[in-house]
Amino acid sequence: MLCLNVKQVSMPKRVLITGAAGFVGSHLCDKFINEGCHVIGMDNLITGDLKNIEHLFALENFEFYHHDVSKFVHVAGSLDYIMHFASPASPIDYLKIPIQTLKVGSLGTHNLLGLAKEKGARILIASTSEVYGDPKVHPQAETYYGNVNTIGPRGVYDEAKRFQESITMAYHRFHGLETRIARIFNTYGPRMRLNDGRVIPAFIGQALRGENLTVFGDGLQTRSFCYIDDQVEGLYSLLMSDYTDPVNIGNPEEITILDFAEEIIKLTNSDQKIIFKPLPTDDPLQRKPDITVAKRELSWSPKVSREDGMQKTYAYFKGLSEEELYRSEHKDFSKHIVK
Repeated sequence: MLCLNVKQVSMPKRVLITGAAGFVGSHLCDKFINEGCHVIGMDNLITGDLKNIEHLFALENFEFYHHDVSKFVHVAGSLDYIMHFASPASPIDYLKIPIQTLKVGSLGTHNLLGLAKEKGARILIASTSEVYGDPKVHPQAETYYGNVNTIGPRGVYDEAKRFQESITMAYHRFHGLETRIARIFNTYGPRMRLNDGRVIPAFIGQALRGENLTVFGDGLQTRSFCYIDDQVEGLYSLLMSDYTDPVNIGNPEEITILDFAEEIIKLTNSDQKIIFKPLPTDDPLQRKPDITVAKRELSWSPKVSREDGMQKTYAYFKGLSEEELYRSEHKDFSKHIVK
């Protein structure tokens, strides 16, 4: 158990996970609990859901704080690790709360870097493949600087993450802070919000409701999907490594959206048709990670095939209640809107 203190085995290492009630954050909580850590989860629940972590509430080595990391963050006691995963991650979310998205990437990251400095903790920042924008280089390696429209609608997310990387490296160079940066590519699995606008839950939700599957553009744009178990192992390996530059964590198996829609129809044994709608502004046409660095530095590569991962994901969504299945894709963000 890497999370156990070598000198005092009875004292588990302490990790703060922001965005703990979200999709990836909740799985990270499980991982660190299983590794013997004391986990402090933090989330303001704008997009997160307590049901993702309710199974942890009874554990002595788990605690939860309802807090917005864009405001001052205080955690009593020592901290060994910080995993910063607080941020809206779907276009539906960050286009409705653009100011909050920018704030959590900038002010939130600044607060957590300051906390890491105060506690002498190692911090891993969740960046994204969106820092590459609509790429002119394929596949995308960490050396590619990206093609991002700073003032487009997606810029609130893309630039928040790019700034997040910049300030993290500034803290690393100026303060000698132990930092790690993960550029996360499309990830899927249980606990995704069914109607959050991302392609997998959108397609599965439409299929389960008997609706036609919506493909934007001509469907020839590509994505590469990484199952959550692989993603978590990659993130954990990066945190425990000595590598400080950004690392792509994703599955390099590429598929067109149109072909993926056909896979979903086959998986769900449905007879829905595929309908086409205009491509959103600045929607990237290609996504495929070059994971050479992850293989070399972390000895990591994804293990779960898309077929197996999608079977598990479909089983999870199929088990949702009727209320969850037909719930509006739009969460109520009214109390969080900054005008």
